[in-house]
Amino acid sequence: MQARQPVAHADTVHQAALAALPLDAPPTQGASAPSVHVKGAEESKDLRRTQQLIKEQIEEARLRTVGKEDDPLLLRQGPGPGVWVLRVLTLMLYGIVLLIMIYAVRHMVFTLNRLFGHQRHPYLDIETAEWPAVTVFIAAHNEEAVIADAMEALLDSDYPAGRMIIMPVNDRSTDGTRDIIDRIAASRPDVIRPFHRTEGKPGKAAALKDATALIDTELFIVFDADYVPGRGLIKQLLAPFFDPEVGAVMGRVVPLNPGANLLTRMLDMERAGGYQVDQQARMNMKLVPQYGGTVGGIRVAALNSVGGWHDDVLAEDTDLTYRLLIGGWLTAYTNRSECYEEVPESWPVRIRQLMRWTRGHNQALARHVGRLLTTRGIPQREKVDGLLLLGTYAMSPLLMLGWAVTLVLFFFDSMLPSPGILLVMALVCYSAMGNFAAFFEIGVACYLDGSGRRLRILPFAIFGFLVSLVTIARATLAQSLLEPFQKNKALHWDKTKRYRGQAA
Repeated sequence: MQARQPVAHADTVHQAALAALPLDAPPTQGASAPSVHVKGAEESKDLRRTQQLIKEQIEEARLRTVGKEDDPLLLRQGPGPGVWVLRVLTLMLYGIVLLIMIYAVRHMVFTLNRLFGHQRHPYLDIETAEWPAVTVFIAAHNEEAVIADAMEALLDSDYPAGRMIIMPVNDRSTDGTRDIIDRIAASRPDVIRPFHRTEGKPGKAAALKDATALIDTELFIVFDADYVPGRGLIKQLLAPFFDPEVGAVMGRVVPLNPGANLLTRMLDMERAGGYQVDQQARMNMKLVPQYGGTVGGIRVAALNSVGGWHDDVLAEDTDLTYRLLIGGWLTAYTNRSECYEEVPESWPVRIRQLMRWTRGHNQALARHVGRLLTTRGIPQREKVDGLLLLGTYAMSPLLMLGWAVTLVLFFFDSMLPSPGILLVMALVCYSAMGNFAAFFEIGVACYLDGSGRRLRILPFAIFGFLVSLVTIARATLAQSLLEPFQKNKALHWDKTKRYRGQAA
């Protein structure tokens, strides 16, 4: 781009050019008076036309050299509506880039903490203790394909006899779930107490709310029906509750079917990054580990102190995480407490899962962001981490908006921000879609798991990130436009498709 010259230079050229133009040409000697008059008039018209043409060319050159935004004539008139729109878009772009950079730095900090920071596993050594009585819920709705595996795995637990009650929470299943539960329960009536729910509000939170009212233990653990817990998992999940400040505990989720196809392998790495790095780093740094709604335990006193289960929410786990945080309770994460789940094996199922998570997380953002920021007694580091965690799903639509704003400003070069901010936008936009920081996080998680061979398919993760980006943005937009008109819409069970065959 050519360097701009000061306004005075253009005006000087203008004046010099006009001064050089003759206003009256002398008549030609020897010509008659009438011919001189006619010829002089024609020359005068030509001169005026030439003068006007030169004026227009000088004005065009001046604006091209000075730039409209520096033109004193236009500045005296004030910026028009279009200029204000471009200025707002520019400020918006700066804000979006700042947020994206914050999240990229967050990824890097968590990853480096897992590599080089102090690792906190405060409850890992608790193996022998006076283990408390506990109720284990298995949330089920039309789970005939998987419910038997979960029940039989829990029956094989090494938890002390007489201290654990297994309660399958069968919420209005219309398949063979009830028959399978009753058949297994008949073989162990001392341990299994089925709860067949036939009425009330639909949904997991509503079902757990009714089930919690039936128990007399101070602690309970929740599993979704497709999870397969290991023998020592119950003890591992209950160990943190010896700390009276702990209100909830979360274990690690590991895919059961990573070898099904490319999608499941990518989700396996994504889960590793989320738990092995994100959750454990939060635990290390005393931030906000998230209760995930399954493979987790709850202290009944903590739940009651924050109002019990809310059956009008889309993501009861995220909702409860923030109510416990605001209520002064700790959530502990135990990285060694692994439990196995099925992950989606097809893209349509994965997209529906993401849309469900997005709506629930955004609802939690709207409900809790104000209280999180204004509640006293929460450490600032937890407030910052909690705020960033709440805003995770909002970043996808903001990123796409940033791309659109950048394209608009690109075609209005006089309003374009500095090249540095566009460079950051380009680099960190790549970061948020296929984020080097996120790739780094996933790579480190695989390294910590001792399974480096998984990294061979890491480049394919950029496609998964792109699908997630578009899906989350779409769900957020639809929720923003439609939710105000659907306040009275009833909730229902919305679960991921199961792939295992029905147990005999």
